[in-house]
Amino acid sequence: MATEPKLLSTKQIAEHNNAKDLWIVVDGQVWDLTEFAPEHPGGIGIILQYAGRDASQPYNEIHAPSLLNETLTSSKLVGTLDTSTISDDWAKPPPQQNPKAQLKNEKPPLFTLLSTHDFEAVAEKTLAPKTWAFYSSAATDLVTHKANQSFFDRIWFRPRVLRNIKTRNTRAKIMGQEVELPIMCSPAAMAKLVHPDGEKAIARGCQNKGIIQCVSTNASFPISDIAASLSPTTQNAPPPLFFQLYVSKKRPDSEALLHQVWALGIRTIFLTVDSPIAGKREADERVRMDDDQQGIPMMTGAGKPVNDKRGGGLGRITGSFVDESLDWSDLPWLRRCWKGKVVLKGIMCAEDARRAAEEGVDGIVLSNHGGRNLDTSPPAILILLDLQRNAPSVFDKLEVYLDGGIRRGTDILKAICLGATAVSLGRPFLYSLNYGPEGVEYLVD
Repeated sequence: MATEPKLLSTKQIAEHNNAKDLWIVVDGQVWDLTEFAPEHPGGIGIILQYAGRDASQPYNEIHAPSLLNETLTSSKLVGTLDTSTISDDWAKPPPQQNPKAQLKNEKPPLFTLLSTHDFEAVAEKTLAPKTWAFYSSAATDLVTHKANQSFFDRIWFRPRVLRNIKTRNTRAKIMGQEVELPIMCSPAAMAKLVHPDGEKAIARGCQNKGIIQCVSTNASFPISDIAASLSPTTQNAPPPLFFQLYVSKKRPDSEALLHQVWALGIRTIFLTVDSPIAGKREADERVRMDDDQQGIPMMTGAGKPVNDKRGGGLGRITGSFVDESLDWSDLPWLRRCWKGKVVLKGIMCAEDARRAAEEGVDGIVLSNHGGRNLDTSPPAILILLDLQRNAPSVFDKLEVYLDGGIRRGTDILKAICLGATAVSLGRPFLYSLNYGPEGVEYLVD
């Protein structure tokens, strides 16, 4: 027979008010967050503000009511608040909280957001400084990062009128898998920095909207956990997941990872070829990681994020395991240990697109890594034009995807009109994750 939770006074709760002994109250329940607080994706700071206090208001503004019960074991529920002991002084907001700043930086209701730009603006104001620096940063002078978006504005439609458009269909096929829209979610590292469910929340949101997520080698969760978070597919269909591969200097590690991916029913991998060395992302380097952000778990055996003498660049530090020697001659090795489809992610010129077709890969992604590696690499849409002029035959031999600078439906349409099979979006999905899986679905809508 279950015992009744212990009734705790505000005086008892207030004694547990530091990082080594940390209790908070949420909706009348008293939780011991001493072990969890350092792992909190939003940082330990906000939890410390409410140590020994009632954190119901800030908690419920961001999290679902059931999250604590789902995340923590029952042993962390130490009791319930004795409401008869609440005093005016205990009920006051923490003294270090600035009410006006809090109001300015809180997330607006999801339904008020109208575009990817709105998601980005909210993310800039509400994500932890290091999280924002990591995701928004790009290489050196940001020339390529800016051009990825601005070059779409240099391409104009030639509208034809008086066409019957009563019946419309946005469905497409990507690597043989049916999707509701010709878009997919780009791989991105450590999505748990944005939301506790990280890539699992993105996966659920994408599945609910009939599109595919490509999971990063540097995801916050094991690929098996992400796959398990999805609803079962019908008729032995593969899950709505692709897998992005960084080849490790320890090849057996990559082989073992690919075997795991195959066992989950995933049949397409995206081999990243544009990042043998991480770019110089100065905004990411300048913002050093807080104590609670170091040691963030990742799927692979990559070095855990820590500050060093050069700064706190997450992309640089966590990419140290990537094999810098990878070249075209390694594709036969990949084919030996992977029997599914192979897409090369990071093609930036017509010559390499032709070479990819000659090597027999199934697809290519025209991408400069979101402008995050080699600055002044060509914008993605310009690479697509390069292929149309200088390597048009590749469109008949493999599927061509575009990744970089997509922010509007018109951008997607321009890429499709110019020969792309589909497009991939990265940062917009990460910013939408700020609202959980509902935000992901809202972004697609």
